[in-house]
Amino acid sequence: MAARPYAEAMDKILASLGQSFKGTGPRLLAGTGSDQVHLLIVATSDRGLCGAFNSSIVREARRTIRALVAEGKTVKVLAVGRKGRDQLRRDFGSYIVETISDLGRPRLSFGDAQKVTARVMEMFAAGEFDVASVIFNRFKSAMTQIVTRQQLIPPPAPEGAGTAAPATVGGAVYEFEPDEADILADLLPRNLTVQIFRVLLENAASFFGSQMTAMDSASRNAGDVIKELTLQMNRSRQASITKELIEIISGAEAI
Repeated sequence: MAARPYAEAMDKILASLGQSFKGTGPRLLAGTGSDQVHLLIVATSDRGLCGAFNSSIVREARRTIRALVAEGKTVKVLAVGRKGRDQLRRDFGSYIVETISDLGRPRLSFGDAQKVTARVMEMFAAGEFDVASVIFNRFKSAMTQIVTRQQLIPPPAPEGAGTAAPATVGGAVYEFEPDEADILADLLPRNLTVQIFRVLLENAASFFGSQMTAMDSASRNAGDVIKELTLQMNRSRQASITKELIEIISGAEAI
């Protein structure tokens, strides 16, 4: 929750800047001018026993891949987490370019996000994709997670920004000091890392909430099964005792 305001504010600022420098600014901000090749970062967990946490993300990834392929786009998948890779491998194995796993051990940190960012930046610098998006679960409560798809590169245009003057997109005027190129060269990769770190935090909270709910449900189901089996056992035992008593009484009467 504490990571959201900073990440959302930075995303809005860079989205406005992207409109200002569209076609002229840094490629990481303005884009390549094409949207033919899409990189999907599918962020799941490395472990299971968490209900529908992973399957809901993979379901959205499958839907997105099919939609992009139907439009004639080229799709590449960067799987963050083994469960996403394992579930996508059967139908979309050829789209998976790499898997990054074992993040957040022993504890999730900003360095984990930097590992993912470094790989994405390397692929972008090599011209391997035009648009990058991430699919993850946004935490709402321990029982509810919202599957979300967020575009990272280039930052999507802010809502309602279409015909605004470049210098005042979103109602704000940006002045750069000391130098625009130096600031953006540091700010753009930092923003990408912040957004990915926010995704990892949202996923971690959603995973633990989903796992807690799944384990609580499993415990209650196990308790119900134990009660039912205990009742069946007691009935069988009582029936056996009754049968033995009848046999003993019948034998005594016969004598």
